[in-house]
Amino acid sequence: MLTRLKVSGFKNLVDVDVRFGAFTCIAGVNGVGKSNLFDAIRFLSALAQYPLTEAALKIRDGSGTADIRNLFHRVGDRYVDKMSFEAEMIIPNETINALGQKVKATNTLVRYTLELGYKKKDNSRSLETLEILKEELREIKKDDLKQYLLFEYQTENLINSKDNEYYVYYLYGNEQNETIYIKQSLIDKEDDNKIKFEDKLILKAMNLKTTALYEFSDFFLSTEQTPYLAQREMMSWQLLQLEPSALRQPDEFTAPKQLGINGTNLAATLYHLVEKYSQQNPDEISEAEIEARVYAQVSNRLFELLDDVDSVWIDRDDARQLLTLMVKTRDGSVHSARSLSDGTLRFLALTILELDPDSLRLLCLEEPENGIHPERITSILELLQDIAVDFAEPIGFDNPLRQVIINMHSPVVVQQVPEDSLLVAELKETVVDGQRFKRACFSYLPNTWRDHENEEDRASNIISKGELLSYLNPVLSQPKQERVVDRPDLQSLIPGNNSN
Repeated sequence: MLTRLKVSGFKNLVDVDVRFGAFTCIAGVNGVGKSNLFDAIRFLSALAQYPLTEAALKIRDGSGTADIRNLFHRVGDRYVDKMSFEAEMIIPNETINALGQKVKATNTLVRYTLELGYKKKDNSRSLETLEILKEELREIKKDDLKQYLLFEYQTENLINSKDNEYYVYYLYGNEQNETIYIKQSLIDKEDDNKIKFEDKLILKAMNLKTTALYEFSDFFLSTEQTPYLAQREMMSWQLLQLEPSALRQPDEFTAPKQLGINGTNLAATLYHLVEKYSQQNPDEISEAEIEARVYAQVSNRLFELLDDVDSVWIDRDDARQLLTLMVKTRDGSVHSARSLSDGTLRFLALTILELDPDSLRLLCLEEPENGIHPERITSILELLQDIAVDFAEPIGFDNPLRQVIINMHSPVVVQQVPEDSLLVAELKETVVDGQRFKRACFSYLPNTWRDHENEEDRASNIISKGELLSYLNPVLSQPKQERVVDRPDLQSLIPGNNSN
């Protein structure tokens, strides 16, 4: 779970500092940086699983070309030479690695710092590349939790931390003209300058093309492998882009058991949920009963969107070895996924994600209200909040450590989200080194858990009432023709209108 992200030098993100809770809604007009923030999250995720250049090319650069340079902030035709990221996150307490071994973290609240530079072409045949200027993974001391986690949480097993020591992994740095790519230091909690243990791996930097988190996350021989768990956490940060064409497809029996980021494997994921829930329930409950319960949960949730839904299930075709999602309405009509609307399919996909304990740990979603009738937007917002972890309950199978971050520009959504989940993105004029430009800022409402800063910083980070007014009472351009809302016979139906 990503709790805080600082970004500078990446696209129009300069000195950005954003805190995230279980559910975060980012509102803003087009072109202010909402999607760039998502790109920064995806870039960090890609760097944890791909070489530097390959990770950079997976992120849109806004130019329509595969130019790494365009990922760096620029004013006019001048680019900065480096970008920096600082991500504070809650990582899983343990997992199973590729060898089937149990891997544990010493501390589950960590801060990952990464600085990247632009490496210019040496000659006409050389390709532009990124180079690592700094990389560090630091565990957060238990005594410091309150200054890092500002939101309220009551879960007993949310954070695990040692009382008397913590590790710092200097994943990249220089010492006596040698490149120290891995240095593991165990530091005394009472004295940050006292190193109790240190281990080093010294490598030459000239051929290193990946982050240490990607290349050497399993270097540490201890059973407590925080870097490995941090890498796995970052790999789970994804932008969900549900495509109706993918959602409509039936799945082969051999299809993956988890929903793809574009919506593939929808039927297979729901079908195999029965197997996952069977493993968590007593033996006296039959698989048929568990299947009925799972399908009923999906049907009941879909009923909140479509009130004529009767049931949802997966049709198993043994002859063709295909799984197909089916929906029956109250009039007895049966529909396959192929005939369902785009909005219905997206809602179903999110419903299945909410039930799947193995689904993505950080889910970014753009404009989730698309394809949803305004009267039903509250239903999808409630669903998205239910996907996210509930900090009032213990972390576990029924309450996995997941978070949801959405961005949109819909006044209807802004008015319905919880007040402490709202961030408003806007452009603010800034001057740095004599250069004047507009950078993305993410502001919050006063008297919410993010409102903790001193008066000077607070003044620049609180949402202005004028900015919020555009969502509470949007002003439309002057219509060229009479609108539906202008009809005299409808005036008495409009909220706030005193006409009789």
